[in-house]
Amino acid sequence: MKKSSTFATSSLRADQAVRRGPAVRILVDGWPVDAFEGESVAAALFAAGRRELRRSPRDHAPRGMFCLMGSCQECLVWVEGRKLPACQVPAVAGMEVESLGFREERLG
Repeated sequence: MKKSSTFATSSLRADQAVRRGPAVRILVDGWPVDAFEGESVAAALFAAGRRELRRSPRDHAPRGMFCLMGSCQECLVWVEGRKLPACQVPAVAGMEVESLGFREERLG
């Protein structure tokens, strides 16, 4: 199969199109997590290897990121006193984030 000249010269890689903010550090459950300013807290947590954000209320099964667009509410976290989906919160240097379980343990 012969490749067209358009296909041969174009690239599907996103490496030239991605513009990341500066590297920042956020605190999640008291632990530092590296992130890029403006990326979602969920993306930063996933990149750091954190997959579980809470436990289901009925059977206590681990829950994490699912839709990553704010519809499912699986990635709820506390940020500055507000319960928000981590996938909709942009990372900012020094931001403090608490998972639901951590906050419940801390506050009782």
